[in-house]
Amino acid sequence: MVPDPQSFAAAFAVVRAETMRRAAPLSPEDSQVQSMADASPTKWHLAHTTWFFEEFVLQEFEQGFRPHDPRWRFLFNSYYEAVGPRIARSARGLMTRPTLAEVHQWRGAVDRRLVALLQTDPPAAALERTLLGLHHEQQHQELLLTDALHLLAQNPLKPAYSETAAEGAEPAAGASRGGRRSGIWRAFAGGTIEIGAAGSGFAYDNERPRHRALLPPFEFATRLVTQGEFAAFIDAGGYREPRFWLSEGWDWLRRESITGPAYWSGEGSPRRQFTLRGEQPLAPDAPVAHVSFFEADAYARFAGARLPTEQEWEHAALAVAAGAPPVGRDAPPLHGLFDEVWQWTASPYVGYPGFRPVAGAIGEYNGKFMVNQIVLRGSSDFTPTGHSRPTYRNFFPATARWQRTGLRLARDA
Repeated sequence: MVPDPQSFAAAFAVVRAETMRRAAPLSPEDSQVQSMADASPTKWHLAHTTWFFEEFVLQEFEQGFRPHDPRWRFLFNSYYEAVGPRIARSARGLMTRPTLAEVHQWRGAVDRRLVALLQTDPPAAALERTLLGLHHEQQHQELLLTDALHLLAQNPLKPAYSETAAEGAEPAAGASRGGRRSGIWRAFAGGTIEIGAAGSGFAYDNERPRHRALLPPFEFATRLVTQGEFAAFIDAGGYREPRFWLSEGWDWLRRESITGPAYWSGEGSPRRQFTLRGEQPLAPDAPVAHVSFFEADAYARFAGARLPTEQEWEHAALAVAAGAPPVGRDAPPLHGLFDEVWQWTASPYVGYPGFRPVAGAIGEYNGKFMVNQIVLRGSSDFTPTGHSRPTYRNFFPATARWQRTGLRLARDA
């Protein structure tokens, strides 16, 4: 079910404004540069999200549709083979034209046209496609910040995106004031459970169909691994001990000379980290972020535990959301499921039983990436409000570190 067109227009305006708010602290020069192939310039994010609405909503549902500039269909396509050719992802920072001002003008024009479309009592398919576009834009709102962080970290001046950015500023819930000791667990009985999106609320196609899974009893850490704990892993020689690492991970860290999480600097004490607020001391009680799957898995082995499967993570999150009674008396609550860091799981990103991508170019949104990726669950402090849910399946390669990726431990009961 989707909202009525009037409330939809209001939601559209809120999401589009949030993208502009996030881009506002960045200069035109900041917005142009691409710091690595996996990251995109801010200008590209502003343009691509606009392209999505023009390509997949206006083109199909606006009467008398004409593209704002036909050439931009090629420039700002991301990976949709069915739409047509596109520039290489690594070349997005080379597009000095159109200018940032022209992209802003395009955004305004598409906003006006889409709001006008919503006022014509469009078919339900148009509203459903617009809803997908809003969630797509929220994904890019998070990417805009992680990509800007990576860009600014390359600058010798170590400039802040914003002196007031809240990223990582507060301790993890339940982790401070004596709660940092390891071994705080909540038991789950397991059994035959159901996971995946149900009902008519929004979900990406990779969250469906809802299906059964069999879980042995397990224990779930009540909080996220902290920066202080991860620093102790480093100090104990964790990055020098191959016994903690998967073979591919060990080869990767030696090849890339990895000695700690992305954006950390210094050895021993005091270590520092680069954040949206510029360079800051570590926050020992805050969740560790910007670690790869390989680093998360190595820490779990060091701690005598493991990473949870995505089925375990979702079952625990849904049980908490439903108020289900925990196993055992006085079981502790779970902290940091959402809005702190994305949490690596031990699960490969594959389709659920019965998964079928939708027809057409939109079917390329998720399904084509179901190889060589690992599932993450939860959300981060960069994730926009309203974009989190227990069934959400994020995914990245095992070496990815520029996102707000951290970890929570699990173990067999």
